[in-house]
Amino acid sequence: MTDLVVKSCGPMTTLQDRGRLGYQRFGVSPSGAMDRRALAMANVLVGNPPDTGAIEFMNLGGAFTAEGGDLRVALAGAGCSLSVDGTAAAPQTSVLLKEGQSLEVGHARSGTFAYLAVAGGLAVEPQLGSLSFHLRSRLGGLNGTPLKAGDRLPCRAGAEGGEPMQLALSLPEETGPIRVMLGPQDDYFTPETIRLLQESEFTISSQADRMGFQLTGPRLEHAKGFNIVSDGIVDGHIQVPGSGQPIVLMRDRQTAGGYPKIATVISADLGRFAQLRPGTAVRFKAVGRDEAVAAARQLKDWIAALPGSLTPVRFNLTTEHLLSRNLIGGMVNGLAPAASDQAS
Repeated sequence: MTDLVVKSCGPMTTLQDRGRLGYQRFGVSPSGAMDRRALAMANVLVGNPPDTGAIEFMNLGGAFTAEGGDLRVALAGAGCSLSVDGTAAAPQTSVLLKEGQSLEVGHARSGTFAYLAVAGGLAVEPQLGSLSFHLRSRLGGLNGTPLKAGDRLPCRAGAEGGEPMQLALSLPEETGPIRVMLGPQDDYFTPETIRLLQESEFTISSQADRMGFQLTGPRLEHAKGFNIVSDGIVDGHIQVPGSGQPIVLMRDRQTAGGYPKIATVISADLGRFAQLRPGTAVRFKAVGRDEAVAAARQLKDWIAALPGSLTPVRFNLTTEHLLSRNLIGGMVNGLAPAASDQAS
């Protein structure tokens, strides 16, 4: 079996897939990849289903090597670079990491979260049906911890994964406000506060992690107090505690909470929101159910279209590329007599 060996990585480098679904009634957070679009891109590039478990990087990259065989890998998200033995790979391409070679993932340049996928997936035992690591419960991941130097990730058979591929389909250019649906406790706020949420600019604070992004901005006043009977939480809920500063709950969120939730980030925009860095300004726009459902279907269709946008990598025949290849399969002496001539 081929192993992907961790040489170095950031403190919150973890294993993530779609998440641990179906256990919230037991108080188990779903966890899962912060940006499922980028996870899907990395997986599709190496021939995996879009939700297959991969390595999630948060801000910082890492260094790895292959032991026991070759690995086909791909990276997507956060503008991170990928190189093998110092040779940079083109964006949105898969590369072959040969046994003993070094792979380096650069730090995030245009977001926060990036994903490294391996052809065939990682042969790590899931917990409650998922590889996703959840920090506070220590569920999932590799032995219930984030990755660290010296860890060995076993990879499934067929990890070399065929020829290099590239994605012709990029993430859509999305700008403008993050779309939300009001509620479920928008009645705990005055109409003026609802208007303030939609017309004001907030800033992602430094208190932002996989559990939630705290925002700074105008105070959102409560109309009925800030305590409610604890009820269920979903990804994207915007809680407003007594401080009046909203918190957008993310993948590692709790499963129930006792602060009123003024609105909920729609599922199609949550990956884009997750990539916003601390200090980034953000605005919100309330939309109806029909637009939220249409956006979710559009994202689902976009992910489903990824495999159809794969094309083989076409190298430019530069001198540097030709010199990097072993183009000689053997040598003959054209002046030497042929074997048949010598026999006669």
